[in-house]
Amino acid sequence: MKLKSAATLVVVLALVGACAKKQPPVARPTQPPPAATPADPGASRPPTPPEPVPEPTAIPADPTISSGDLSSRSIDEINDPKQSPFQPVYFALDSEQIDSAGQTALQNNAEILKQYTTWVVTIEGHCDERGTPEYNLALGERRALAARDYLISLGIAPDRLKTVSYGNEFPFDPAHTEDAYSKNRRAHFVVTAK
Repeated sequence: MKLKSAATLVVVLALVGACAKKQPPVARPTQPPPAATPADPGASRPPTPPEPVPEPTAIPADPTISSGDLSSRSIDEINDPKQSPFQPVYFALDSEQIDSAGQTALQNNAEILKQYTTWVVTIEGHCDERGTPEYNLALGERRALAARDYLISLGIAPDRLKTVSYGNEFPFDPAHTEDAYSKNRRAHFVVTAK
């Protein structure tokens, strides 16, 4: 009987010892992929402007003044919505794609920025009130970046273009209609330095 319980004790201790010695496998870090090197000198050029996306509804253009001589105007006068030389870019629902009307507005805005080479502009990304605050902030950021990237592709220096997203915090039109929503889905341009 003692021999049988001693044998059982040895088997139990062997099993416990074997289990205690097993350690979970250690994950080894993987090497990051090698940095891509441009194969041709043209690889460092800015991206080409995005393809136009058809807009289902036409949005009326905001009243703007002729760019004329804006150098004598204050920043507040330039940023006044009724006097701003910059045209907003409007977007389709849940989209950051720039349509043909938006491309035209950005081309006009680029001409103004080329004329006033010291101006620094903040591009504000806005959304309508639908969607969560987090979603709208992310979408507003993508819209502002899309407008910025397009201006860079037109030859505007990146250090002159800042971006910020306001989501649905500052609607252009506070109504709860589709017409108001279409005005609120926009990239808005504000001169922050002359």
